[in-house]
Amino acid sequence: MSTFSTTDAQTPKGLLHVGRVTRPHGIRGDVYVSFFTDRPERTKIGARFWLQNNWITVTSARLQPSSWLMHFAGVDDRNAAERISKSDLYGEPIEDQSVMWVHELIGAEVVDVSGTRYGKCVSVVDNPAHSLLELESGALVPVVFITQRSKDLITINPPEGLFELADETADETADETADET
Repeated sequence: MSTFSTTDAQTPKGLLHVGRVTRPHGIRGDVYVSFFTDRPERTKIGARFWLQNNWITVTSARLQPSSWLMHFAGVDDRNAAERISKSDLYGEPIEDQSVMWVHELIGAEVVDVSGTRYGKCVSVVDNPAHSLLELESGALVPVVFITQRSKDLITINPPEGLFELADETADETADETADET
């Protein structure tokens, strides 16, 4: 899974929130960066990020025990490094068909292998075992049940009873609400 798409009006549409500049290091403009992704393309020299309404380019990067120590073109002293500290980094999506990206799953129609439609995916919930597709109905579907995906369609092969459990929970909640009134 990947990170979420930005909804910030200042950030160009379609960029992904991929990391955060945490703090400066030294006097030459180096900064520590914490990434939400493990994609090596994000840490290569020449990688570009949207930061504080501007594009910046990586000129050096070294992996440290808990984050990356990076230098960006134009950030050449401690003062400049302090100005970008605690700022979010956004990057362009990386094309990789072997990976399911959160921003591609949200908004896609979900159907099972027999063609039954379950509605659209409205979010992807991080879960220790497997990420979960949250559908318009509130149903949660583990991503391991995805068999195919295209731009606007996710095909799943759920175990029998998965959606009945969600329906029973919704019915119980509705009954409890009715009893309270």
